[in-house]
Amino acid sequence: MKVLILEDEKPIRDLLCINLKRAGFEIAEASTGEEALRIAREQRDFDIAILDLMLPGLSGFEVCTLLRTHFPRLGIIMLTAKSQEIDKVMGLESGADDYVVKPFSPVELVARVRSLYRRMYPGEVLPQENLIELPPFTLLLDERKLLKDGQDIPLTPTEFMIVKLLMEQPNKAMNRDDILTAVWGQYFMGDLKIVDVNISRIRQKIGQESSGPQFLETVWGFGYIWRG
Repeated sequence: MKVLILEDEKPIRDLLCINLKRAGFEIAEASTGEEALRIAREQRDFDIAILDLMLPGLSGFEVCTLLRTHFPRLGIIMLTAKSQEIDKVMGLESGADDYVVKPFSPVELVARVRSLYRRMYPGEVLPQENLIELPPFTLLLDERKLLKDGQDIPLTPTEFMIVKLLMEQPNKAMNRDDILTAVWGQYFMGDLKIVDVNISRIRQKIGQESSGPQFLETVWGFGYIWRG
């Protein structure tokens, strides 16, 4: 899938590009409405456009109307910093398929892009997700990295597997025996204590303190749970 991003604020544009690229999408970016229209006319093969509402020069409404006129099958998602109902209605009336209100979660935005694509092309296979995001943490599956507020937290291969196992099912308690089997294998003959030791190291690395937020909780007599 190919996505055109129109956003004049570079930090937000970079955030969109990074997260959509990680999700497996091809990206083109523009900072003005005029630039976005030029790129769309030159390349002509975009599946979805993400348009900021408030822009210098041509507004997101105007860009949306022009794109819809020339590319009737293009999926369009509007971004707006305003929550008033009138902005949402105007965006939809100008031809948008969906809208997302700032500030937004990158995970939500990627999910909305995927949802729109599925409605446009039912049955087609989408790129596989390669990250799990549970703020303030992001787990990059391909790179096998854990980030906290964008900062890399170095994990051993075993610690990474445990974090992945728990983050894949947030807010669901997992039994120590199940963790041991999933990470070390069903024929592992060691002590369950090895799970606890690794959990303790992970807590130290993610900066979890008894007086702060409990991201990785103990379920006494059972196992562990990752809150997200």
